[in-house]
Amino acid sequence: MSLRSSMLLCLLVSGFNTAHAAEYLISEEARALNLPFSEAVRVGDMLYLSGQLGILPGTTDLAPGGIEGETRQAMDNIKSILERYGSSMDKIVKCTVMIADIAEWPRFNSVYVTYFPGPKPARSAFAVAGLALNGAVEVECWASAN
Repeated sequence: MSLRSSMLLCLLVSGFNTAHAAEYLISEEARALNLPFSEAVRVGDMLYLSGQLGILPGTTDLAPGGIEGETRQAMDNIKSILERYGSSMDKIVKCTVMIADIAEWPRFNSVYVTYFPGPKPARSAFAVAGLALNGAVEVECWASAN
């Protein structure tokens, strides 16, 4: 690569980084839990949400009701975070689902689909050996914030 090409690449990359600086977002309620991550990060017109367990707001207590209750609470948590930062469920473009027991997949899906009555976001899913707080499910989403 020529010196000129290298300089141009550096200018483009530094301009991109400046134009799309990350904004780390966390509510006072979430901050009070003293967890080691942001609720979401905004980069340009995108929101990247941290994975959400089915914990009751303001606590680290899992919602009652097994996989269905935890799924409902995780999705409600996602909805609240999106709305707090200027987005909504219909602007989700991608979800990643981690489920502790793949045999509960149909029960998870029966709740999950109710949050997307129209087009469904792209989705990846996999079974995991263990989730934080011994949760049954964790859902991470990316959403447009424009």
